[in-house]
Amino acid sequence: MTWKGTLCILLSLNVFLNLSSFCDGHPHSINSESAVRVLSNDTAKRAGVAAEVAGYADVAKQIIDLAVFGAAQNRSYRRLADFTDTIGNRVSGSNNLEMAIKYMYNAMVQDGLDVHLEPVKIPHWVRGKESAEMTAPRAKTLAILGLGSSVGTPPEGIEAEVLVVQSFEELKRRASEAAGRIVVFNQPYVSYGETVAYRAYGASEAAKVGAVATLIRSVTPFSINSPHTGWQDYQDGVKRIPTACITVEDAELMWRMAQRGQKIVVKLTMGAKTLPDADSFNTVAEIKGWQHPEQVVLLSGHLDSWDVGQGAMDDGGGAMISWEALSLIKDLGLRPRRTLRTVLWTAEEQGGVGAQQYFNLHKVNMSNFDLVMESDLGTFTPIGLQFTGSDAAQKVMEEVVKLLAPINTTKLEAHGEGTDISPWMQAGVPGASLHVADSRYFWFHHSEGDTMSVQDPRDMDLCSALWAVVAYVVADLQEMLPR
Repeated sequence: MTWKGTLCILLSLNVFLNLSSFCDGHPHSINSESAVRVLSNDTAKRAGVAAEVAGYADVAKQIIDLAVFGAAQNRSYRRLADFTDTIGNRVSGSNNLEMAIKYMYNAMVQDGLDVHLEPVKIPHWVRGKESAEMTAPRAKTLAILGLGSSVGTPPEGIEAEVLVVQSFEELKRRASEAAGRIVVFNQPYVSYGETVAYRAYGASEAAKVGAVATLIRSVTPFSINSPHTGWQDYQDGVKRIPTACITVEDAELMWRMAQRGQKIVVKLTMGAKTLPDADSFNTVAEIKGWQHPEQVVLLSGHLDSWDVGQGAMDDGGGAMISWEALSLIKDLGLRPRRTLRTVLWTAEEQGGVGAQQYFNLHKVNMSNFDLVMESDLGTFTPIGLQFTGSDAAQKVMEEVVKLLAPINTTKLEAHGEGTDISPWMQAGVPGASLHVADSRYFWFHHSEGDTMSVQDPRDMDLCSALWAVVAYVVADLQEMLPR
């Protein structure tokens, strides 16, 4: 800010304070001199924080050098490959997920971290055998993936005529045609946040107008005949009908057929069922703070995945860099003032189930949570950090990300995001998420394409370096981030 700008602020403040004195009839002792003092103190404090953070430049460079060029180069990628190749996909309630938790517990203990498990109850939905075939106007096998929490069909399946619509609005307009039919949603992809409503609510909306099942166009901007799964939510008081995703190609094929007036018939068979909630764990690893061990900077990713592909991108990468950040700090012999805590969440895909139970358990100590961080949009080339917090906290974080200049990720953006950290942010705890070049993320999301082939070792090194620098510096500053 220029000196003229500062002067304008001081004059405005003085006028405001003088007017206030007249308004309430009580003269105030505050005057322009004290206003100058307040602003001077604020400026000095800000300068002090900037200087304190800048003092971490050498440490930040050490972390970056170790992760990107040193002995830890490619380590997070190797760890992810070993993990996903050994365990495979890890859906909530499955044996694979429990094997994954044991694997990560043992691996982090061997890494010299302080590790423990915190028990939670999680949903247990099982896909079972499933198939779909178009029987008219011609025979064609349809690639499908049943949606999480879907009910199954009768053992003999459901065979019915299809009604193809492109929106909820069209479904309402054509409600009289829906009874007894399988509704196919061929909604265009706008963005994940907007278009996912069809996956989440399509079954209940179709059931309200008498449909017997739904097939939803996969929520993706790109397809090579690949169906994408995900969680869906039945509405209370609405009949539960089977629901699955189909490929973009098949949704568009049936739309074209319908536009020609052709009668389309599909036979759908799904063995899906929901079992009683299963026992599981959030996996927690720590480096205890030397001065304020009760205060916490939390890093996280989720360990569960869908039951297709390897869950390498969603969210094996986020889990691995949250472990790797602690490893880098430990390898350099660093120990921050506050505790660094990595939490690998369970049952995120079912709506942040493990994270919500963690929040319920630990919110009594909310004032001790300094910053919560989540990586769950891939570990592609990092672009910057997304942050939610007070203006004062934002100023601190703007200084912190300057330390990432060696890897060109000094951007601080608005709005930290993540299913698992959202309860904390909603309660006023500062939150941060990793922003990466994620244009391809939804190509592979929740599909058989989510494998190690999507991952890049150097990108993961860069993400690990960013994650470790931010977490360590915030955990070691004299003061917690202002609320």
